[in-house]
Amino acid sequence: MKKLIPFMALATLVGCADSNPFYKEFDTPYGVPAFADIKNEHYLPAFKKGINEQWQEINAIVADTAAPTFANTIVAFERSGELLRRVDYVFHNLYNAEAKPEMDKVAEEATSLLSKHRDSIMLHEGLFARIQAVYEQNALARIIKGGDSSAVFTLLAGEDVRLLEETYQRFVRGGAKLNVQAKQELSRVNEQLALANLKFQQNTLAETNGYKLTIDNQDDLQGLPQGLRDQASNGKGQWIFTLKNPSIMGFLQYADNRALRQQILAAYAERANGNNDHDNKKLIEQIVTLRLQKARIMGYDTYADYALSNCMAQNPANVYDLLGGIWTSALAKAKQEAAEQQALLSAEVPDAALTPADWRYYAEKIRSQKYALDDEQLRPYFKLENVQQGVFTLLNKLFNLQFGHVQVPVYHKDVTCYAVFGAEGGEGELLGLVYLDYFPRAGKRSGAWMTDFREQRYDGSERVIPIVSLVFNFTPPVGDTPSLLTQDEVETMFHEFGHATHSLLSKCRYRSLAGTNTVRDYVELPSQILENWAFTPELLKTYAFHYQTNELIPDELVQKMRAAEQYGQGFATTELVAAALLDMNYHTFKGGGVDAVAFEKQSMDKIGLIPEILPRYRSTYFNHIFSGTGYSAGYYSYLWAEVLDADGFLAFKETGDIFNPEVAKRYRTCILEKGNSEDPMSLYIRFRGKKPDVKALMDRRGL
Repeated sequence: MKKLIPFMALATLVGCADSNPFYKEFDTPYGVPAFADIKNEHYLPAFKKGINEQWQEINAIVADTAAPTFANTIVAFERSGELLRRVDYVFHNLYNAEAKPEMDKVAEEATSLLSKHRDSIMLHEGLFARIQAVYEQNALARIIKGGDSSAVFTLLAGEDVRLLEETYQRFVRGGAKLNVQAKQELSRVNEQLALANLKFQQNTLAETNGYKLTIDNQDDLQGLPQGLRDQASNGKGQWIFTLKNPSIMGFLQYADNRALRQQILAAYAERANGNNDHDNKKLIEQIVTLRLQKARIMGYDTYADYALSNCMAQNPANVYDLLGGIWTSALAKAKQEAAEQQALLSAEVPDAALTPADWRYYAEKIRSQKYALDDEQLRPYFKLENVQQGVFTLLNKLFNLQFGHVQVPVYHKDVTCYAVFGAEGGEGELLGLVYLDYFPRAGKRSGAWMTDFREQRYDGSERVIPIVSLVFNFTPPVGDTPSLLTQDEVETMFHEFGHATHSLLSKCRYRSLAGTNTVRDYVELPSQILENWAFTPELLKTYAFHYQTNELIPDELVQKMRAAEQYGQGFATTELVAAALLDMNYHTFKGGGVDAVAFEKQSMDKIGLIPEILPRYRSTYFNHIFSGTGYSAGYYSYLWAEVLDADGFLAFKETGDIFNPEVAKRYRTCILEKGNSEDPMSLYIRFRGKKPDVKALMDRRGL
């Protein structure tokens, strides 16, 4: 039996700094993190003390002389590590949203500590022996149920049995059944992977922050809307454009200067591919190799086989079938779109060939010609505060939720917080809190995401409310002009609030099963289904008011939006599927050196991706798959879940009322409240009454 003594030695490193704010529950409204009290020097001592305390709790579980039971083993383990969880959530949330240079060293040391700690738990023979004993007892009870009434073992049910099965499988997938040598090798691989993932993320952020396109000639601003010019102006006769989405995407969409479009897109597409200190190519080779080693240690042919074995997709063949079925139609449509754009380019610049730097520019021109519609017509109706109210209105109509601004500690002056109330369980019941962080800044990584500062659970009969964090990189306000969102940004807000509802409405007894703690190809269902309401005429009339005149968006403009819904889906689907296939190709790789540039080119050539389109993420900045394990061999999940959400939204549309209260109630109770407390497909079928049909996705995308 492996002893825990080496980890107890960490106590000598912790010290007795009682002033560390992590050492007790935060004395703040709702128990939110006491951000103002937290200093960089608090993190590592709290990590080490948290690790030490969890080992004390695990030692107590293993040393218990009573026979292993669900309560003294599974539940006891579930509840262990409270201090470690508290510091881990705060540090990693802030490291993504508000990173400061001094946090890098903490991240590197903490990453190594946590990797070793988690492996030592997963590979602990004594702890796993008790977990396995409870698992086998329940299996035996299931066999003899209805037989001998004097049987000793009690059959677990509901969420209890789900927690038991998930805990057992987590340990098995973590290597608990391996021999001693294989366990040591797995632990080494996991630590190296964790550090490589962290370095990949650091490099990508440095490359994104390190580039600026500075323009000092107003002629080079031709085509750019005034709002985008104002955002870029430094007030000194210069306009600075960056690789943050609100800046670069607007520039690519509107700038007449083709050479500058090509320059900024080249910088974007070649991030971390410059043979400098932030080059990610060697890290990709290391990560792919290490993941394959991990898969082989665990008895799988490829990393994708390992990663998918506990997902809805189950195996790589099913993923390739889904992606391949979509790819053919998407590529054909993308080629049609490319031909239209090439014709327009040729009329303006004879003999010029369409490039990725031209795509958004000419796509916007053609949309304007075909539908008399462009983003600049819509932006005035999508003031950020109004869009936020639109989300609140939708969630009130569907789930009777109420949002109220609350004064609590925040980690940045731009961050706000809302308390969420609902009638379920009693009028005015507090369901949770949600932090909103909307605008780009140097310390924030790109994209948008949802996380928790605290997950939902029950403490006895009391529901512990979740504290949710939603982080974005939206178009910021400039001067007297408020933040005016693009259609993509509006959709993104609805998407992330969809994730938030999964956490806020969760009613799971155990934290590890609550909210978004589900398999990767199911977790995007609640986020993506909420996007369906964003631009419906019924909801638009509740929030789409002109920021200056307060005029409701005209019916004519709404009709144009609906007419253009499927415009550009060839490009949108192709770049998404291309990235998903690139991810799968990396993780079905079976050995040998990986040259990221050559591998990516070979992958895209094999599927026939046209040169005018880049995959949504190129290898060297594909953070989803290389800065962590969450979406590795899992980027397909957006499309897998879109099959669910497109089919699921039909449940509302088929009633003739997209806010149908009975369907909303069924969706809430079958999906949102359940988290991972049951098999996801069973939950979906209970909501929908049948399995999902991919035809709904194809129809919606016009494929």
